[in-house]
Amino acid sequence: MPRSLTILGLESSCDDTGAAVLRREGDKAVILSNVVASQTDLHAAFGGVVPEIAARAHAEKLDIMVEQALAEAGVALCEIDAVAVTAGPGLIGGVLSGVMAAKGLAMGLGKPLVGVNHLAGHALTPVLTDGMRFPYLMLLVSGGHCQFLRVDGPQDFRRLGGTIDDAPGEAFDKVARLLGLPQPGGPAVEGAARAGDPARFDLPRPLMDRPGCDMSFSGLKTAVLRVRDDLVAAQGGLSEQDRADLCAGFQAAVADVLAGKSARALEGQGALTGFAVAGGVAANASLRARLDAVAAAAGLPFVAPPLALCTDNAAMIAFAGLLLHEAGARDDLTLSARPRWPLDAAAAPLLGSGKKGAKA
Repeated sequence: MPRSLTILGLESSCDDTGAAVLRREGDKAVILSNVVASQTDLHAAFGGVVPEIAARAHAEKLDIMVEQALAEAGVALCEIDAVAVTAGPGLIGGVLSGVMAAKGLAMGLGKPLVGVNHLAGHALTPVLTDGMRFPYLMLLVSGGHCQFLRVDGPQDFRRLGGTIDDAPGEAFDKVARLLGLPQPGGPAVEGAARAGDPARFDLPRPLMDRPGCDMSFSGLKTAVLRVRDDLVAAQGGLSEQDRADLCAGFQAAVADVLAGKSARALEGQGALTGFAVAGGVAANASLRARLDAVAAAAGLPFVAPPLALCTDNAAMIAFAGLLLHEAGARDDLTLSARPRWPLDAAAAPLLGSGKKGAKA
């Protein structure tokens, strides 16, 4: 392994366009730069991410993000040793934009190309930020994914369970829309919940009465809708306190489910080095506190990435690409963009399969 290795990472799987430069110096990987262009304003009027708009924005921003990342890192393009890129899963137009940009850079530089699973980027973040050793339990919880992974190595993931319908981040977004709150829904719901009473409404905790680590959040979202409709019918609308109480109750229900299922996932795993959380929903302070308590009860350290590395970013892709590169992984110009790409290919699909393979 070379003593110094510099990786350029690209991320464009959803609505954040990212580029980062990461360097391996001996045993340490250092983030030299990590820039992100958010598309929140572009999608705000639509109540969610519009794939076509996202893809065009990625195509327009990727080269600019690369220039900014190199400038902030103080690294010339010719000093890059390899290019890592999210090759899936994600919105296919965005993933394709990133893959094509990475191919052009790698070919022009004559440097290796490494396709990275976006979920692996999240799952390996604790190794980058906290030096976490394998094996550990990872709760990957984001807008599009929610699953428990036992991480035994950079390419060794075993899924213990996950959501059978909506991901928590998706549920947060939908609840925000139901209550007339802005997007993205996660921060909006969390902010409103601070002034709310989580015990006012009796909201369900789906699948908590069933064994295993699978989860469901669609019914919880529907329960919020019914309470909202009952309030509107009874009083002609929602007060700010109604919104705050509904947000607090919804957030508490999500935290109860994730904490309860986390405790269950930790059972019977043998010796683990810790319990970690990653993904956009990991930025929720209430959820972090509940998961920290679960880890403490199990006698394990708890790791949550810095907030800037919870949401989609290219630093995690560069790091995952670094580990793959060191293991000898290489891709060529046949690298495909994949809308679906389960980390644990041996696990039964949670959401079924189609012509493009397992959804999760």
